[in-house]
Amino acid sequence: MIRVPMAFLLGAVLLFGADEAALRERAARLHREAIVIDTHNDIPMLMTDKGYDLGIRHQSSEAQTDIPRMKEGGLDAEFFAAYVSPAYVKTGGAAGRAKQMIAAIAEAARRNPDLELARSAADIRRIAASGKIAALIGVEGGHAIEDSLDNLREFHRLGAQYMTLTHANTNNWADSSGDLDKPGVEHHNGLTDFGREVVREMNRLGMMVDVSHVSDKTFWDVIETTRAPIIASHSCARALANAPRNMTDDMLRAVGRNGGVVMVNFGGWFLNPEAPAASAKLMPQFQALRERFPGDEARQEAEERKLVARMPKVPLSMLVDHIVHIAKVAGIDHVGLGSDFDGVSGYLPEGVEDVSKLPNITYELLRRGYSEEDVRKILGGNILRVMEEREEAAKRD
Repeated sequence: MIRVPMAFLLGAVLLFGADEAALRERAARLHREAIVIDTHNDIPMLMTDKGYDLGIRHQSSEAQTDIPRMKEGGLDAEFFAAYVSPAYVKTGGAAGRAKQMIAAIAEAARRNPDLELARSAADIRRIAASGKIAALIGVEGGHAIEDSLDNLREFHRLGAQYMTLTHANTNNWADSSGDLDKPGVEHHNGLTDFGREVVREMNRLGMMVDVSHVSDKTFWDVIETTRAPIIASHSCARALANAPRNMTDDMLRAVGRNGGVVMVNFGGWFLNPEAPAASAKLMPQFQALRERFPGDEARQEAEERKLVARMPKVPLSMLVDHIVHIAKVAGIDHVGLGSDFDGVSGYLPEGVEDVSKLPNITYELLRRGYSEEDVRKILGGNILRVMEEREEAAKRD
């Protein structure tokens, strides 16, 4: 048996502690200096429906996003999602709902001096330099345009910088990954002719085409049609977690060739390979909550959080594994952050429970040996490049 002197062990512990402290300090500095951008946040649902005040600090159990925590997390730009529930396909009013949510985002920027609406990469750089947070708008769910290019143009005029072509529902012109096996849903084998018109019009307007949620065939039709770099505003790697809406390695490589960027979703549903089976077991209980507590939304949400707590834990390393995988397959210039905060029922990795914890990602990337230049790309540089390139593409059309 070899005996290691206690003094040696103590010295090693102290040295490790000193190295970790130095790395933490370096990560904090880099995070402050970088332009940090998140491309998908669902807090506008609470802002629109419950009068959620973005300007004051809230508990993480209530929501993951507010301006105090955004500033604490070093966030320079946030794409707020104007999410339109598929329910509006049946009831009507999808376009009106999108406009309502866009108005709520604009009102939050008007009321809060730390927030300013942005429409371009140049706006983001200027606003970040001023110490404010840039607020950008993305429309989630192509059914929101109600099959009208005029509505698409109106959303862009109101400030929408991207549109997610589908949500979990197939619409009249694009297939979703969310209902391919659902009986009774009519599918199109990807994009229809009108769907291709939508992509071309978004290119012309300078709106980024967002392929999160779309079916694989829709994705490939978009790649064939687009004349500008695309984005996946909140997606993960299917090679690591076999969720239908995650992206295959072939898809990741195609995004790299296209010049686009895949923004990694923080939702444990799409990060943890054990999540699909675990959520399938719990799904009947999730679905029963509305029947158990009709009209009591607060109780429904409290019970939902209890169910989410029973899901397999997601360590921070698992989130970063997806970033690393996408960087290896698509290329370091084609990966970023698309949190999906306030849209994943609080099922988030340990260490990024809310927007204030974003610096932990920077630390973990440095710890894994990424250069400061590459970390800057992941934190926001890559999506800034795509925004600039889509602007140039629109000028050519």
